[in-house]
Formats: sequence, structure tokens, C-alpha cells
Amino acid sequence: MENNRYREEELENEKEQEQETEIVNEQPTEDVKEVKQSKKDKKLNKKIEELELLNEELNAKLQNCQNEMLKDRAELENFKRRTNEERIKDRKYALQEFLTDLIEVVDIFDRAVRVTTDDEKLKKYLVGFSMINTQIQQLLENYGVKKIEALNKPFDPTIHAAIETIEKEGIEAGIVVEEVVTGYMYKDRVLRPSMVKVSA
Repeated sequence: MENNRYREEELENEKEQEQETEIVNEQPTEDVKEVKQSKKDKKLNKKIEELELLNEELNAKLQNCQNEMLKDRAELENFKRRTNEERIKDRKYALQEFLTDLIEVVDIFDRAVRVTTDDEKLKKYLVGFSMINTQIQQLLENYGVKKIEALNKPFDPTIHAAIETIEKEGIEAGIVVEEVVTGYMYKDRVLRPSMVKVSA
């Protein structure tokens, strides 16, 4: 009987405690509110820190991507520019190899028309050669090929090739005194340098 009574009191105490807990949960005191708020704040602060770190990482990755993109774009623009310049050069100097071969033929004609002879028949042939030579020279000029003026000019290693130096009185050193082989320019390029003798 005593045990039952003791048990009932215990049960009543437990019920009262549960009710108090419910009341506290339903209407928390200021202390309980502060504790709960503090826990929430800590969780939020931790989450904010994590998000800030993630944001920094993503911003760094974005910056790297932007830098890579700008570098790739610059390389692409440079490639386009170089390709375009090469294409323009290829078109501009497309005939260079052909014209280099053609000036060899012009040299032969030049030598042929300078031959002196008493034979009337041969003289008539030479007049024909001279006309052809003039036409070829005109054709070369039309395509931008011009003879390099060398005789009595200062020696210029970019357009002349010295094959011999000669001492001549009254002429200062470094002047072209004789042109052995005529040189040609093709637009702004040397098609063939002039082979010259230079005063010493």
C-alpha cells in the first residue's frame, strides 16, 4: 500500500515537470530565449563564414577564367592579324619566284642586244631582240620590278653585293665604280642584289 502511494506521488511529480517543461517551451523565459538565439546566431555565423569562403573561392575562379579568356582572345586576335598579314604578303609577292626566273632571261636579252656586228642580217635580228627586250622590261615595270641604280652611288649592302674593291684616284671610298650584274627590286623587296665593284 505504501509502495503504491509512493508510486502515485512519483507519477504526479513527473506530470508536473512535463507540464512545466511544456509551459517553458510554449512561453520561454528571457534566459531560455537568449540561449536559443545565441545557438541560432552561432549556426548562422558559421554558415555565413562558410558561404563567404565559398564566395571568395568562386570569385578567384571567376577571375582566373576571365584572365584566361582575355589571354585566349588576345592570342586569337594576334593569330588573325598575323594570318591576315601573311595572306596580304603572299598576294603582294605572289610573282616573286617567277620574276626571279624571268630576270635571268632578261639578262640574256640584254647581253644579246649589246652585241656589235657588221652583218646586216644579224643587225635585223638584233633589232627584233631589242624590241622584245624593251617589251619585257616594260612588263617587269608594270608588275613592280625596277632596276637598282648602282653606278656612282654609295655602296649599300642591303641592295648591292660587292665582288671586288678597286682603288681609283679622285673617287672616295665606298662608291660603286662598276656594275657587273644588274640588280632588281620587286616592290619593296630585293629581287636580286647588284653585283658591283667598289672603290677602296
